[in-house]
Amino acid sequence: MRFILVDDEEPALHDLENTLKEAAPDSEIFSFTSPYMAIERSKKEKIDTAFLDVELGNYSGIALAKKLKDIQPDMHIIFVSAYSQYAIDAFSVHANGYLLKPADKDDVLKELTFLYGRSKDDYKKTRIQTFGGFEVFVDSKRIEFSRGKAKELLAYLVDRKGCGTTTRDACAILWEDSPYNNAQKNYFQTIVSDLRKTLKAAGIEDILKKSRNSLAIIPEKIDCDVYRFMKGDPEAVNSYRHNYMICYSWAEFSMGEIENNFNRN
Repeated sequence: MRFILVDDEEPALHDLENTLKEAAPDSEIFSFTSPYMAIERSKKEKIDTAFLDVELGNYSGIALAKKLKDIQPDMHIIFVSAYSQYAIDAFSVHANGYLLKPADKDDVLKELTFLYGRSKDDYKKTRIQTFGGFEVFVDSKRIEFSRGKAKELLAYLVDRKGCGTTTRDACAILWEDSPYNNAQKNYFQTIVSDLRKTLKAAGIEDILKKSRNSLAIIPEKIDCDVYRFMKGDPEAVNSYRHNYMICYSWAEFSMGEIENNFNRN
């Protein structure tokens, strides 16, 4: 992708350029303190997105956006300003985004994700779906579990977001009001063994962390819709339909936090 950056203050321009390089390292970036040079560049190069300061000395960023859109109607415009009061004016020229200075990597990534979606390189090998039914995919292929309880145990570990669970607590979740005894503990160990065997066959056994009487998921090793949702990822937020882990009654305990986050977004 090709980006144009325009800010009449060189330190702010360099900061945004470095941030954009972090967010989109394979992109081509043209940085200008002069709006006129940005206009000339846009006449020569196909530009995907322009990041424009609203105040450019004697030149208005709003006016620059109009000029750039006249030259390339498909160009996306994202305004970057230290002041929020220009937002309404910015969107009057059909801007695609508005960032407050100093914009960090996450801010820029959120805007780019909204515009272009996520690239294949953004996806980890293991993708876990919690919205609209719990499913696990490895390299886009769905994993089949031989035991429903093994699948439910993994779902519960995902719900705990890396926090470990003991045998007793996991049994209370998986079998609710059933008495906790040696038979149940032994069956739980069978479920754990079956889960690990299934993950190993798929080549992803490293997503689990097991210690003495504790089992946990390693969040950094998976791409999970609810994890991205809680971070405000636009794609994940847009995919949510009040349907988190709908097949498991214990998931209702997490719904309050998810709904609160959804209402804020």
